[in-house]
Amino acid sequence: MTRIAIIGGHGKVALRLSTLLADEGHSVTSFIRNPEHAADVEQTGAAPSVLDVENSTTAALAEALKGHDAVVWSAGAGGGNPARTYAVDRDAAIRSMDAAAQAGVDRYVMVSYLGAARNHGVPQDHSFFPYAEAKAAADAYLRETSLAWTILGPGSLTDKPGSGRIEVDPPREGGAETSRANTAIVAAAVLDLPETAGRTIEFRDGTLPVAAALGGLTR
Repeated sequence: MTRIAIIGGHGKVALRLSTLLADEGHSVTSFIRNPEHAADVEQTGAAPSVLDVENSTTAALAEALKGHDAVVWSAGAGGGNPARTYAVDRDAAIRSMDAAAQAGVDRYVMVSYLGAARNHGVPQDHSFFPYAEAKAAADAYLRETSLAWTILGPGSLTDKPGSGRIEVDPPREGGAETSRANTAIVAAAVLDLPETAGRTIEFRDGTLPVAAALGGLTR
């Protein structure tokens, strides 16, 4: 059994992920901002812990992460407020990486999105621009850390049932739908695959079982 911390524990991907991990016998701490969400987290088998990552210092985050074996960043500001998007999706995410290093938690999985990059191509006047900029900066920072990182890039998220089947490195055009359930399945899988460290894995719903798709990357 390993101890896994999920930051953004009440998100739709995170709730599915904590259920999978708890069912596998892992000890899961789900960090949430709103204490009213604790009951939802408990139902997944995870232990809720109230932590406002947007306003927490690196030292406070490091203290919260101590004793864990891995961190999954699945938090987000939710769009709509550019200042908060930068504060959470970029600045808090970066602090969490520094905190993981300080706490001695080497394994770090970032839930990003398909196409996240400095050259994302989103026009500056588009509402998605702050998120694209924030995620690009956070991902770039993570790649320069000494952490055993994996960045996940699912396509447009849907609430369709999880098939457990994906396509890796899909074309970025045409929507590339990815169920949140499949995203959680991939996140759980890479936590058990240390050989995925140092990789950015972009994917969408597809036809290849997750284990086979990821196994093909690590050979």
